[in-house]
Amino acid sequence: MKQDDKPLMPAPMMHGRGFGRAASRFTNKEKPKNLKKTVTRLLKLLKGQRAALVVIFLLVCAGSVSALASPYLIGRVVDGYALSPGARAMSRLFISLIIVYAVGAAAQFLQNWVAAGASQRLVMYIRKSMFGHLQTLPIKFFDGFQHGELMSRLSNDTDNIAGILGTALISLTSIAVVLAGVLGMMLWLSPVMTFFSLVSIPLFFIVNKIIAKQTRKYFKAQQAGLGRLNAQIEEYISGMSVVKAYGCENRVVADFAETNESLCGASTQAQIWSGFIMPIMNVINNLSLAVVALAGGYFAIKGQISIGTIAAFIAYSRQFGRPLNELASTYNQFQSALASAERVFDMLGEQPETPDAPGAVILTSPLGHIELNDVAFGYKEDRPVLENVSLEAKPGSTVALVGPTGAGKTTIVNLIARFYDPSAGVITLDGKPLDGYTRDSLRRAFGVVLQDTYLFTGTIAENIRYGRENASEREVAEAAKVVGAHHFIQQLPDGYNTVLTENSQTLSQGQRQLLAIARCVLANPSILILDEATSSVDTRTEIKIQEAMAGLMEGRTSFVIAHRLRTVAGADQILVIDGGRVLEQGSHESLMAKRGYYHKMYTMQTEGIII
Repeated sequence: MKQDDKPLMPAPMMHGRGFGRAASRFTNKEKPKNLKKTVTRLLKLLKGQRAALVVIFLLVCAGSVSALASPYLIGRVVDGYALSPGARAMSRLFISLIIVYAVGAAAQFLQNWVAAGASQRLVMYIRKSMFGHLQTLPIKFFDGFQHGELMSRLSNDTDNIAGILGTALISLTSIAVVLAGVLGMMLWLSPVMTFFSLVSIPLFFIVNKIIAKQTRKYFKAQQAGLGRLNAQIEEYISGMSVVKAYGCENRVVADFAETNESLCGASTQAQIWSGFIMPIMNVINNLSLAVVALAGGYFAIKGQISIGTIAAFIAYSRQFGRPLNELASTYNQFQSALASAERVFDMLGEQPETPDAPGAVILTSPLGHIELNDVAFGYKEDRPVLENVSLEAKPGSTVALVGPTGAGKTTIVNLIARFYDPSAGVITLDGKPLDGYTRDSLRRAFGVVLQDTYLFTGTIAENIRYGRENASEREVAEAAKVVGAHHFIQQLPDGYNTVLTENSQTLSQGQRQLLAIARCVLANPSILILDEATSSVDTRTEIKIQEAMAGLMEGRTSFVIAHRLRTVAGADQILVIDGGRVLEQGSHESLMAKRGYYHKMYTMQTEGIII
């Protein structure tokens, strides 16, 4: 199939050397992302967890208060020993310390518990939104898209975003409360000592700014590389039979190693730069403690502060440094989470299919009268695929589209099913333009049988029932009998309850195709699209499938794409397509009488030269 003749449905993509080199539409973006917009959208998502956030905030406050109280009590204990108070007073201080530590531990446990539930609900909501949004996107969205890349966004990136609520959000709230509380307590105890405790703060922000700039860049590269790696894994596993058939195992291993090495490099850089933060912050904290100790000793000698106050200040200085260290670590988590959020929001920002036109009506009981009038279309504006195509399919008639590969046959049925809208001309169904009907009701009028049969993971009955979920077991069996599939289904160990997968080898290609036709029979569409439905099966199976399709096509408007011209010789109308234009049009007999392009193709095939 040429690039211009797009498939009816997206299929797994394999790429040349290497495989996986065709870039996803989501990777290698040149323009930087809008950080402010990403943060704003994340905050909107967090609004859905208001109750959990309030509870977390209260628990953080409780834990922070206990953390703030412990240094003060320790200072009282130190001063108490120096002043030799009574045993009862010291006991009260020790009991108070135990209660404070117990409250802090309980608050920490409850924080993690509430945050875990809230973060997973957030992940569930994001994934639901992403998957639902995928269903609204037009077919053209999937044309240049790697499946593994999207899988990475639905799994890895959403999990990464959950870290904002699960860990980072708690840390930030705790940091804010602790910093404010510690600063207040230090100012209350000694404003002068507070000044010496804060001398390292400017240095902290300078270092953090330098390192954070690098970490965000490498975390973005890491997430993009992970998406490419998942895309390659999905492609290679799906196409393993092709890889082995062409002896490309070594090439595939080399391509995978190259992508894996690139991801390893980006991940290593991200971890190295993020790892700089904690050691540097520890050095800054230790310098700060040294300054506090020296200043405290000086003022103690002068008799301006007590030893207990110095002990409390050292403890508070450690508490002040700990949130700053956590802030650096948490900021690294934000860098990774924001990189993931940007990728998720990039996909959610894709425009869905154009909404139904104002006044669009629900299509009921269609006759199947379809007309194309001077239709033109191109997947890219500067590369037309169809030019001035006109045809009329009367109700219940069969229209065959024939011609060389890439001529535009599949594009025509894509337009008829309104997977795409024409760039010029108009397509009508029963006298009304296609956009005059709601898209959902229009597509329910069509039944599609493709060359590459797709069966979902589930039982045979579920696959047949896919187009009509409420069908009874008897109706499913009747649909299978119509196409001649009932006999081989009954011979399977579990009959209609036999479980299949997408790549299941339980059934032959012909049997899978019969199930696809049975699915179409059960859906009972008014219009059929049969795209090379028998091209990949043997002659005996082809005859069986043709018999099934003949019963299916009876009384329905049908569009048949075929390369084997003898299979469409009985069509009411045959269109010969080449280069996006209709070269010849008519019945088999009239086209043979013209002795033109169709006559040449048919003669060559009957003489054994397949084109």
